[in-house]
Amino acid sequence: MTRLSPLAAAFAVAIGTALVAVPTTTAVATSSDVVISEVYGGGGNSGAPYRNDFVELRNLGSSTVSLAGWSVQYASASGSSWSNKTALSGSIAPGATYLVQLAGGSTGAALPTPQATGTTNMSATSGKVALVTNNTNLPCGSNCDTHASVRDFVGYGSANDFETAKAPSGSNTTSLTRAGADTDHNGNDFAAVAPTPGAASGGGGTPGGCTGTRIHDVQKASHTGQTGSVTGLAGIVVATSATGFWMQDTDACADADPATSEGILVYTSTAPTVVVGDAVEVGGTVTEYRSGGASSDNLTITEVTSPTVTKTGSGQPLPTATVVGSGGRVPPASVIDDDATGNVETSGTFDAATDGIDFWESMEGMRVTVNAPQVVGATNKYGETAVVPNGSGVRTPRGGILVSATDFNPERVLLDDVLSAAPQAKVGDTLGASVTGVLDYSFSNFKLLPTATPAVVAGTLTPEVTTAAPAGTLATATFNVENLDPSDPQSKFDGLAQQIVTNLQSPDLIALEEVQDNSGSTNNGVVSASTTYGKLISAISAAGGPSYSYRQIDPSDGADGGEPGGNIRVAFLFRTDRGLAFVDRGTATATTATTVTGSGASTALSHSPGRVDPQNTAWASTRKPLVGEFTWNGKKVFAIANHFSSKGGDDPLFGKVQPPVNSSEPKRHDQAGVVRGFVDQLLAADPNARVVVLGDINDFEFSRTTDILVGSGATSLTSLPRTLPANERYSYVYQGNSQVLDQILASASLAGSAAYDIVHVNAEFQNPLSDHDPSVARFTF
Repeated sequence: MTRLSPLAAAFAVAIGTALVAVPTTTAVATSSDVVISEVYGGGGNSGAPYRNDFVELRNLGSSTVSLAGWSVQYASASGSSWSNKTALSGSIAPGATYLVQLAGGSTGAALPTPQATGTTNMSATSGKVALVTNNTNLPCGSNCDTHASVRDFVGYGSANDFETAKAPSGSNTTSLTRAGADTDHNGNDFAAVAPTPGAASGGGGTPGGCTGTRIHDVQKASHTGQTGSVTGLAGIVVATSATGFWMQDTDACADADPATSEGILVYTSTAPTVVVGDAVEVGGTVTEYRSGGASSDNLTITEVTSPTVTKTGSGQPLPTATVVGSGGRVPPASVIDDDATGNVETSGTFDAATDGIDFWESMEGMRVTVNAPQVVGATNKYGETAVVPNGSGVRTPRGGILVSATDFNPERVLLDDVLSAAPQAKVGDTLGASVTGVLDYSFSNFKLLPTATPAVVAGTLTPEVTTAAPAGTLATATFNVENLDPSDPQSKFDGLAQQIVTNLQSPDLIALEEVQDNSGSTNNGVVSASTTYGKLISAISAAGGPSYSYRQIDPSDGADGGEPGGNIRVAFLFRTDRGLAFVDRGTATATTATTVTGSGASTALSHSPGRVDPQNTAWASTRKPLVGEFTWNGKKVFAIANHFSSKGGDDPLFGKVQPPVNSSEPKRHDQAGVVRGFVDQLLAADPNARVVVLGDINDFEFSRTTDILVGSGATSLTSLPRTLPANERYSYVYQGNSQVLDQILASASLAGSAAYDIVHVNAEFQNPLSDHDPSVARFTF
């Protein structure tokens, strides 16, 4: 059924429903591109909404048309003189309008900026207008609509010349407005309705015939739209959910500004009664919804609430999806935002061409197609899959996309399973030639909601296996085992054991992070983790690995952060069958501060295992570093295991605060300073001390936190992730961003012989055993 818009309804009233005999002339062929879309002759008259007459053109075709040398000509209803003409110039893009401003008076508003200006004074009620492909006065006195140079012709009111049948009379308050395509029938093609002059220099604006409030007027080129009451908001339903639907303007009624979205969410709160392809007109209240409340860092979504929905048609073709990637709109390569000074909704410049946050906002609620989507973040338990268009960013050798100090990858977008089942994909997979859905925003990320489950084209990614350490080479590792406790399924213990034995090649020393107590998240005062260690060590032996021992210090109950009740801590897991031995000294508690004693070859720890300055305020509600003294074939080695404070509380990359404030950084800087101070004590006692600092640092290799740990001069440590090629520096994938969180650093006496490997076994895959990849450093001395 054809949609009946207010324009078409007005047209129906204007012509009635009966078929009547009318005088006809031989019509020229219908125009497939540039037509006259609106004629208004009441400009400046009493009651006129606009102070100037105007003629508006519209390009119905698919290619830009040059208007150079063309003209718009006017003759009175019964006249034969065409000396009233206006020369045209420039061109008109597909779907765009071209406004010709003519004579006027003092009543009414100014027209939008026209593309051509003339002095013709047209009649409001009756007349003839011709679009001519040259600038020569039409020589005809009658039948001018069939002249070879006439591209389009409108006779209205009592005109003696017209295409098939004359259009109705205009007035001071109505224009003759084209309702649809060109059928060479002025009577059918035009209706007398309120004038709607287009408004874009360079051929933009709203095509003639698209009356009423448009979606792009509500959305605006901004992060917030035009709030308040709205009526007659027209569009096509492009997707539905359990609580609403998305509608988008038709291609013909879209403006030419890519910064203004043509789509919007209509929130019905219950299942909507409309279906995809329905033409609708919506009234209601336009609001800005911010999930999490006013204090949230989330951007808002422009939506219509408490809507009244009128279905005006069904089975309509869907508006063309905006292509993102090659052959379409290319997202900014590195800039998320570079001009806001706090709240991006109220500061800075909205620039969809250069700012990633504005780029995605400009398509909120619209149909979007991502070309050649490449998976850079595996499908997670929430049904989210991070993708980028082909050709994006600095890519890892395994298909991810890497963060750097100046590039947090604004081209990323998350697919979400709101409208269809999630694909089951890992990093390096592709999702066919393209994925189409509706662009949404939630949980601080722009999300594409596919309307059909994307087909996964599997890549070749497999878990890595590191090189086994030969005799005489000490292999150290760090591994965040993600809240490991005895209530986890045996499959997790077995899987971690297999990764340690097979993928890590059973390192001599492993710093473990996120080991929970024996009761896991149950908050019952238990702090011992002996059962947790026992299950993991047994699983390693069952997987064919060596017999590991462990050293750790139980935390004070509830003092070290992490999951409430879990009492996570760091620990040493070590094997003694290849030359490594642990030096036990003293009995430290959770609050005992280990000190450095002796000097030179006699440098030692007061407590081994021990904690580094555990009562320092830097460690409040955070895991305390564990330090241990080892010997490797009789040579002393000091290891410091760490798990610094997380990035929780930082502003999101695509949140309203721009640039994001990383409120967690100062605490990690303090923590790095405490650990660096302890390293300084060891190296002051013995400049040749073999020191390895390892663990989940929760910060990038290019961060200030790492700079503090590294230090400077002769006592500086080497951050081993910094020794890798730039595109290999990652141990963690968050929302599609491959990045370093886990690190191993070594003193000069060890770093010169180091071979370092981040072993990718978890972060790039679905259903990982941990959200971190382990790292291995091998030292020969």
